[in-house]
Amino acid sequence: MSDWPSARNDDRDDRYGRGSAGAQPEGPRVMRHVQRGQAPRSGDRRPAAPSAPPRGVPPQQAPGHDGYGSYDGNQVPGQGGRGDGYNTGQVYGGGNRSGGGPGGPGGPGGRGPRPAPNWGRRIKIGAITLVSVLAVTSIGTYFWADSKMRREVDLSKVIDRPEEGDCTTYLVVGSDSREGMTAEQKKKLHTGSAEGKRTDSMMILASCSSGNTMVSLPRDSDVEIPSFVGSQSGKRFENQHRRVKLNAAYAEDGPELLVRTVEHNTGLRIDHYAEIGFAGFANIVDALGGVELDIPTAFKDKKSGADFQAGKQTLDGQQALAFVRTRYAFKDSDFARTKNQQKFLSALASQAATPGTILNPFSLYPTLGAGLDTLVVDKDMGLFDLAEMFFAMKGISGGDGKSMNMPKSGFRNGNVVWDKTKVQQLVKQIKNDEKVTVTSD
Repeated sequence: MSDWPSARNDDRDDRYGRGSAGAQPEGPRVMRHVQRGQAPRSGDRRPAAPSAPPRGVPPQQAPGHDGYGSYDGNQVPGQGGRGDGYNTGQVYGGGNRSGGGPGGPGGPGGRGPRPAPNWGRRIKIGAITLVSVLAVTSIGTYFWADSKMRREVDLSKVIDRPEEGDCTTYLVVGSDSREGMTAEQKKKLHTGSAEGKRTDSMMILASCSSGNTMVSLPRDSDVEIPSFVGSQSGKRFENQHRRVKLNAAYAEDGPELLVRTVEHNTGLRIDHYAEIGFAGFANIVDALGGVELDIPTAFKDKKSGADFQAGKQTLDGQQALAFVRTRYAFKDSDFARTKNQQKFLSALASQAATPGTILNPFSLYPTLGAGLDTLVVDKDMGLFDLAEMFFAMKGISGGDGKSMNMPKSGFRNGNVVWDKTKVQQLVKQIKNDEKVTVTSD
C-alpha cells in the first residue's frame, strides 16, 4: 500500500472539519504547486478559501450533502454530507442542482430534460401548411387553365334572342376541323383533308335541377335561316325564309349564326357555346388513358376506320373518333350516330370528372392541356361553366337525366323535319325546369 506523505500539519483537524478521525490525504493548501488561496491562520475555524485551479486543470469538486462528492453550489467543506474534506477525484458533472451552475441541467456543460412534444400544435401547423399548399396549387391551376380557354365566340352579336329559362343550356358542337393536324394524323384518323370546318355533330345540353337533358340535333335537320347580323361584317341580313340543313348555318357565318338559327327554330335560349375539333377530341381521350365503353353490337366502317367487336373495351383517341363519326354502318344512319355520340360523350365526361382525374396532377394537367388548346367557347364561359357542362354529361351517363334525338315528324327534300308540337313541349319543360317527358318517337 502507498504511504501518505510524511508532511503533517498540526491544524489538520481544523482544515478537514470536526469529527475527522483517520488519516487523510494532503489538501490543496499543502500542495504548493496547486494551492492558489491563502491558508487560514492557526486557530481559525473557517474553511480555507476555495482555490482556483491552474490553467488547463478542471475545477475539483467539493463534497456535498449527499456524501458522494457532488456539490450543490451552496455548501462548503465541513458542513453536511461527509464533511471530511475528502476529494473523490470526480472533476466533471458538478453544478448547481437548481439549474444555474456550470455543467448542471441549465448550464452550458449539461442537457436539461427534453420537453414532451406538443402534438396538437404540430398537427395544427401541418394542417395549415397542407391547406396553404393546396390553395396555392389550386389557384395557380385555375389561372393557368383559365388563360388557355379559347373564348372566340361572341354571343352578344346574336340578335332577337328568346327569354332566359330556369336551366343552363349549352350548344355542344363537334366540328370536322383539321386545325393543327399533320398529314400523317389526318391519314391515321381517317379525317380527309377538306379545308375549313363544318359541324360534324350538334346537341343541346340542359343542366337542370329536375334532371339533365341531352338533345341531339341531326345536322341534316330542315331549318329556316332567320335575320341576323354578320359576325365579321356587322351587316344585318334580313330573313328571306330560306330553308337549309342545320349545318349550313355554321358554314355560312360560323357559331354565332348557328346559335341564332337554333334559337329561332326552337324558341330555346342558348346560354353557352362549346366546340371541339377532331384533333382535340382524340387528344383528350388519349390524355385520359382511353375511355371504357360497352359496345352492344360489332360493326365496321371503312370511311371512319371503325372496326369494333361487341362488349366492354377501352377506346383510345383514334378509336373514339371513329366510333362517334360512323354512320354508314347503321341502318338509321345519322340517328344511330347521334346516339353513339351521346353515349360516348357521357362516358368521357364520367371518366374526366372523377377524383382520380381531378386530384391527380399527372392526369389533370395533360387532360386540361389537350382539351383547352382546341376547345372553342363563348366569351362569357368560365371554368366553372365548363365544369358544370361536364358534370351534367356525367349525370346523364349515371342515370340522372335523359338523352334523346330531336323529335321528328318526317323528311323534306331529304332533310329531317322536326315535330313542332313535341319540340314546343320539350322547350317548355326545359325552360321551366320540369322533368322532360317528351320522347324522340
